[in-house]
Amino acid sequence: MIADSVHAIWCRELERDDIAADDDFFALGGESVIMARIQGAFIEELGVEVPMDQMFLNSTVTSISAHIESLGAVTGSV
Repeated sequence: MIADSVHAIWCRELERDDIAADDDFFALGGESVIMARIQGAFIEELGVEVPMDQMFLNSTVTSISAHIESLGAVTGSV
């Protein structure tokens, strides 16, 4: 499931294990460098390129996962 993979990436890159699906990336301490690492992980692990503007517009696990799913992405295990 894409949301599980996105959640795992966010937890790893934000160095937190208490992230809820609707927590805002920026409220969690997210910044541009971390966002770029997450963007790279999406490419490497999910096989999907998410433009930076979409990452700003979809700043929760739930919303970015929905965006990725709308692209027709298929993910393997993380």
